[in-house]
Amino acid sequence: MPDIILHHYALSPFSEKIRVMLGYTGLPWQSVIVREMPPRPELEVLTGGYRKIPVMQIGADIFCDTRAISAEIARISGKPELALENNPDEVQQFVTEVDLDIFLACIIAFSGPGMLVKLVKETSLMNTFRFLRDRIDMGRRSRVKALPPKAAKEKVMRHIDRMEHMLSHDFLFGDNPCIADFSAYHSLWYVCDIANKPVLAKAPRVKAWMDRMRAFNRIQPQNISAGDALNTAHQAEPRSVRKPLSTHASEQNVRITPDDYGRVPVIGELIAEDDTGWIVARNDRAVGLVHVHLPRQGFSLKHL
Repeated sequence: MPDIILHHYALSPFSEKIRVMLGYTGLPWQSVIVREMPPRPELEVLTGGYRKIPVMQIGADIFCDTRAISAEIARISGKPELALENNPDEVQQFVTEVDLDIFLACIIAFSGPGMLVKLVKETSLMNTFRFLRDRIDMGRRSRVKALPPKAAKEKVMRHIDRMEHMLSHDFLFGDNPCIADFSAYHSLWYVCDIANKPVLAKAPRVKAWMDRMRAFNRIQPQNISAGDALNTAHQAEPRSVRKPLSTHASEQNVRITPDDYGRVPVIGELIAEDDTGWIVARNDRAVGLVHVHLPRQGFSLKHL
């Protein structure tokens, strides 16, 4: 069983998505706590600058974005339903909506004093001001159109009502969870557990579903330092690539950038690609050779 290292922070909704998924699969993992916003110098050595959280590491293979992370967890755990591409179109469309539109609506509608108080307790008052300034700057650079708060709240409440009607079984698309459940969970976790908003008072099925999802987060990780993670990468070699590009095709460096927000690119040598993602090779004196895995969905590639 490969050692999974998750680079994350406590209040990160997308990190919660992966923490709960790891709990569901029963996979052991190691935890590296990172700052809520850049700079994250040790993590940047591994990713080449990618700024979103979480990031998953297995030896010298680095997985960016929860799409790539979920697909790798699906492969390791033998649960293919956790990878977006293994699900029917109905599930994929639902996940695409909740991972971006619904998530952003939750952040816009329900980010208030309660969330800031929690952030101050987790870090410090000065760090909270820096976090807010960072998120404002990231929003200005975003290509995603933000809704006014009232419209965002209405969108979230319609989404909850839709889920209430979907939940004729224990989970959204049947008796067992799939990627849709974990994608829907993290936004409502932010609203209910971080912002402390009672939005599920008239949605008993969704409330019961949330309790089932929370219960998966039962595995206590082993805490390690960022330096330990760098040493792990330095002592490992990236796993072999199943379908490498031809030598000629892989000679060019590429820039791969998120399309929505947090638009900091990863630059390196493209060594593999398929219908779902890319693998970029990077060399750094601190860790040697690493392979960075990125999904196609939500990202764009440019040859340099």
